[in-house]
Amino acid sequence: MRSTGVAILLLIVTLGFYSLYYYYATHEEMKKHSGEGIGGVLALVLAIFVGFASPFLLSHEVGGLYERRGQEKPVSAMTGLWYIPGILIIVGPIVWFVKTNGALNAYWRSQGAQG
Repeated sequence: MRSTGVAILLLIVTLGFYSLYYYYATHEEMKKHSGEGIGGVLALVLAIFVGFASPFLLSHEVGGLYERRGQEKPVSAMTGLWYIPGILIIVGPIVWFVKTNGALNAYWRSQGAQG
């Protein structure tokens, strides 16, 4: 689990480089947990070379965690629209991150994670 506020602060302090670690770590954790998804290395490569796809992929995979349990997806690839073209309204990426990271944290909490 990652604190949304701390992650946003790290993103700002590292001038965006924390996002590369975030994409790698979250995708790797989800792949290890579920056995499905693109994994950390591919997520990192995509974030570096095709960064605009990363918000869509992450939200899609987080939603997939819920879907595999038979629950309604709180986020999906469409949530990525908060990031792109949401960036035009400045707060779009923040809304995307709060929604996606919040859904991921809630999922881990439901699996017994502390934080």
